[in-house]
Amino acid sequence: MLIFRKPLPNVEHPEMPADVVIVGGGPAGMACALRLSQLIDDHNARHPDATLSKENIYVLEKAREAGQHCLSGALLDPRSMKELLPGFESEAPLDAVVHKDAVYFLTRTGHYRLPLTPPPLQDHGNYVISINRFVKWLAGKVEEAGITVFSGFAGSDLLYDGDRVAGVRTDDKGVDKQNKPKSNFEPGYDIKAKVVVLAEGARGSLTKQLILKFDLMKDRNPQTYGVGVKELWEVPSGRIEAGEVIYTMGYPLSTQEYGGAWIYGVKEDGAKATTVSLGFVTGLDYRDPRLDPQHVLQTFKQHPLISKLLAGGKMIRYGAKSLPYGGWWSMPPLGGDGWMIVGDSAGFLNSARLKGIHLAIKSGMLAAETAFEALVKSDASAATLGKLQRRVETSWIHDELWPVRNFHQGFEKGMVAGMFNTVLQDIFPGGLRDRLPSHPGYENLEPVAKLPADGGAEAHLLGPAKGDGKLTFDKLTDLYHSGTKHEEDQPAHLLIEDTNICNERCVKEFASPCQNFCPANVYEMVEDSTAPHGKRISLNPANCVHCKTCDIQDPYQIITWVPPEGGGGPNYDGM
Repeated sequence: MLIFRKPLPNVEHPEMPADVVIVGGGPAGMACALRLSQLIDDHNARHPDATLSKENIYVLEKAREAGQHCLSGALLDPRSMKELLPGFESEAPLDAVVHKDAVYFLTRTGHYRLPLTPPPLQDHGNYVISINRFVKWLAGKVEEAGITVFSGFAGSDLLYDGDRVAGVRTDDKGVDKQNKPKSNFEPGYDIKAKVVVLAEGARGSLTKQLILKFDLMKDRNPQTYGVGVKELWEVPSGRIEAGEVIYTMGYPLSTQEYGGAWIYGVKEDGAKATTVSLGFVTGLDYRDPRLDPQHVLQTFKQHPLISKLLAGGKMIRYGAKSLPYGGWWSMPPLGGDGWMIVGDSAGFLNSARLKGIHLAIKSGMLAAETAFEALVKSDASAATLGKLQRRVETSWIHDELWPVRNFHQGFEKGMVAGMFNTVLQDIFPGGLRDRLPSHPGYENLEPVAKLPADGGAEAHLLGPAKGDGKLTFDKLTDLYHSGTKHEEDQPAHLLIEDTNICNERCVKEFASPCQNFCPANVYEMVEDSTAPHGKRISLNPANCVHCKTCDIQDPYQIITWVPPEGGGGPNYDGM
């Protein structure tokens, strides 16, 4: 019997006062904290008789240490960092400056290099980084500035005072698999805050709560997503240069799916090896529920161009993360009574450029300016925090995202229509229409009865990858390289609203796609003669890499991802 993580009854939660609590210690959250510290320092220097304190400003990070759950390709456009920390280049962990880029279109066995790299994908002057190391460095800057980072603490619930967000409740620790307190039980804290900033990444659990409670997506396009599956490799020196960037499109996807790959030369290890960041992003709006994004990456690596690059190399790390593709029209309101939303939680990503780190950082900085105003005025109402919206709309974030506001919507009807829409966007900024509508990606999933039994054009992408242990890997082998660890004796943090739907309907209608879209083998259909179709849902929650794909792509929308006990999850060291 599956037991899910639920709030324990009759538990008294100790209270903790706060001025500002930032939920999520990624680029947006850390930038928000650091910028807020700078503003307070400047204010105190100019107003020694009316100083503000940093003692009650906190960053909550669910990982064991800052950066541990952060995953990206990753390329850094330095624009926002130059504003946040001028001269940051001299001390930040930057692996290489991009000096060479290319885009390839792949067929099953061949490849064609585009004669010119499209302007959105030209990366000269950007930096190849490990987002894990970069965020860890940023966290050090935040703590040096006098702001407390609480690692190992997840935000489990928002606190309300009427319609005002009044704080955050952190996770209870020491809860067993039966959702009962153990001998080492510690209740979570009720952090009563004047300002709550949600910087949880894509499909943030508290952000989802807030959006549902206040119907924030009314009159907006639904957010759409992709899932990036990444491996870090060491390959023989000379195959690719540090600072070389390659993008691919086409194979192994058909014209019906959206996605593509990246290959970044990260750094040289003397004359022996080069570290390579390699991954594939699959749009979570494909039609065949048997498609497996981890399998997509394994098939991609077997292409002659890629297998030649990786031959004789060694895979050293693995991970997966969802990312928001919806663009400008899919962003919720950014500020309200007691709250603000930043980074990927709000959808700050340029899908045409495949970049969002710089946008996340800038959104965090603008939220800091808004929170600072709220502290100075002692007013965290919607009138004050809602100004974040205007700050974003008058910043270069708007200048970058507005012309590509309809980019991803164009791919809803396939690759050909999407490329045509992309051309129109270049000629007429944003395309021929001010706003193209979109639909949640899971709505594109078709019942297996309507699809070819053998998979048709997608046959090579369906079901689990077997792997040869050298170039390609099965899901569990990849998972081992993610460093994922959770407290085993705890309830499942992947809440299934009604398991009967899994056992009676989904197994027949959609062939249980959770087994496929999850990149960590969390979901399994196990043999059970008592089940209606001979199989029942089973979970391996300790495998979870916190990518949120299940919450996004479930065709019935009955899966809700909530944080497990703080400190658990992947260890994306160097990713």
